[in-house]
Amino acid sequence: MRTKLDINGEVIIVRLDDELDHHLVAQIRQQIDEKVLQGSVRKIVFDFTKVGFMDSSGIGIIMGRYKLMQAVGGEVTAFGFSSQLDKLITMSGIKKIIKIYSVEKDAVERGVK
Repeated sequence: MRTKLDINGEVIIVRLDDELDHHLVAQIRQQIDEKVLQGSVRKIVFDFTKVGFMDSSGIGIIMGRYKLMQAVGGEVTAFGFSSQLDKLITMSGIKKIIKIYSVEKDAVERGVK
């Protein structure tokens, strides 16, 4: 898996690739948290367009970043869920706390500015 962080001003787009499981979340978490704790990030956007599999650790990384962003006055959004991942996100309750969009433009531009 190659995760890429695209940083554009106060927004980090986390481009996930292939599988999101417990083997990879620690590295991803560290990369994101370092940028957030530097103080300039107001929004984290997760890009799931290339993710084919996600286990509960994927839910955990979203929830953890949500809590972190709440603490610093920011927000988390996501886009690009397959129908299978959408079911998992719905059952986990994630959709009740973060905004899910179908396209990147909406996930980046709507909400905190």
